Formats: sequence, C-alpha cells, structure tokens
Amino acid sequence: MKYLLIFLVVLVIFIISVTLGAHNDQVVTFNYLLAQGQFSISTLLATLFAAGFLLGWAICGLFWLRVRVSLGHTQRKLKRLQQQISQQNESKSAASRSVVVKE
Repeated sequence: MKYLLIFLVVLVIFIISVTLGAHNDQVVTFNYLLAQGQFSISTLLATLFAAGFLLGWAICGLFWLRVRVSLGHTQRKLKRLQQQISQQNESKSAASRSVVVKE
C-alpha cells in the first residue's frame, strides 16, 4: 500500500510537469558540460525529471543492496555464534555428567 501511494505521488508529479511543459513551447538554450543545445522547455523538463528519478532510484538501490549484504553477513555471524554457544553448553553439560565423585 505504501509503495502504491509513493508511485501515485510520483506519477502525479510527472503528469503535472509534462502538462506544464506542454503549454510552454518556448525554446531555451541549455548549456551542459561539453556543449550546448536548443531544447523546448517541455522536453527539457521531462528529460531532467526522468534522469533525476532514475538517479535517485539507483542511489537508493545501492544503499538498499549494501544494507541487505550487511544483514546477510550479520545473520551468518549470529548463526555461527549461536552454534558455538550451543556446542560449549553441550560440552559443559557432558563434562559435568562425566565427573564421578569418589569417596
């Protein structure tokens, strides 16, 4: 449900930007790193919005992947430590049972 709401908000923002851009047929000069170009405002708005959206998803995806990998490592480490603790408890209980008191 949460993701649906986020998707709807993004869709509404995109539709508003395309609608506003469609009413603006003015051509502007856009200077980018290596050159410059003549673009209509609607094309420039849609392109930059899409580029920002994809860049944001890529960055969030990388952070999510990093967290998932870290979680996997932590879960494996926890499992190993739990096995070590259970082995130590078993060896202590076996040692206490094997001790025979002589009188």
